[in-house]
Amino acid sequence: MRIVVDAFGSDACPGPDVAGAVMAAREWDDEIILVGPEERVRAELAKHDVTGLKVRVVHAPDVLTMADHSDAVRDKVDSSIRVGLRLVKNGEADAFVSAGNTIACLSGAIFELRRIRGIRRPALCTLYPAAFAPLVFLDMGATADPKPEYLLQFAEMGALYAEKVLGIAHPRVGLLANGEEEEKGTMVLRDTFKVFRESTLNFVGNIEPKDAVKGHTDVLVTDGFTGNIMIKTTEATASFVARLLKKHFWANPWSKLGLLLMLPGLLLALPGLLVLFPQFKSVVKRLDYAEYGGGLLLGVDGVVIVGHGRSNAKAIKNAVRQARGAVRGNVIGAIKAGLDAKSHEEPA
Repeated sequence: MRIVVDAFGSDACPGPDVAGAVMAAREWDDEIILVGPEERVRAELAKHDVTGLKVRVVHAPDVLTMADHSDAVRDKVDSSIRVGLRLVKNGEADAFVSAGNTIACLSGAIFELRRIRGIRRPALCTLYPAAFAPLVFLDMGATADPKPEYLLQFAEMGALYAEKVLGIAHPRVGLLANGEEEEKGTMVLRDTFKVFRESTLNFVGNIEPKDAVKGHTDVLVTDGFTGNIMIKTTEATASFVARLLKKHFWANPWSKLGLLLMLPGLLLALPGLLVLFPQFKSVVKRLDYAEYGGGLLLGVDGVVIVGHGRSNAKAIKNAVRQARGAVRGNVIGAIKAGLDAKSHEEPA
């Protein structure tokens, strides 16, 4: 498999981007194509042992920053984002990964890859980290103020992803809301409820966050603004809880004394703790944003993964893992086939 990594995407680029790409090349033995100003990319790459790894560099003289908007994306045709996306467009790579500006990645994908025929707006999709069962969550920030018909397409793409990639038969689709009742939410939300109800989706109604995490739906749909806030709030809450525990159990002198007094008991409980360690590790892993890598940009004609600007090397590596999964699962083909089948089912 050939995966393009934007070497100048993250806030701390190119360090984490290159390190994560090397980690991915070492773990999966795929060809990783680093794109960016060649001299600077090679200087960073020289810090790593890439002997035997399939890592190559493609020169892109320009870089898009977090301050750049769609006009800059249009003008900077030789930016790392657009050069990387062109490699996918021209069949020289299977997927593109960037921890850069979401709007720049979205605009670049539309310029270079175009939207899948029939799709009005793309959406960023992820597996929601705080749910007990796999939960496809979209939009994470690609389309902040969508119309009901756009949200319907988000739901259709999310349902196809859940079915074809996750193997969930006839996935349930819910609409993120502040209450279960049909009349809850904004006018757009209420209009969307009606559109969903009249569609062929397996629509289970409005879903509050407390019910989403309990497994009441397989696909949860919202606008990009709300989705971005919800994801970031979830990540912030996990970080807060970890810091709170550290503060109360380690920073306080009395807590330290209590831990010392517990030490003999902990030694006796060591076998049990060793048995439980994998479970603790699994919980920490589940709440670590870096484990998810980024969001899959659904609706454009190619596999594009957009990561956090603050991505570290681990997050970049896992973004590559996500890209590999999307390619193996033929997500783009599944969406195209699903939309084509749906268009044939609709009356003329």
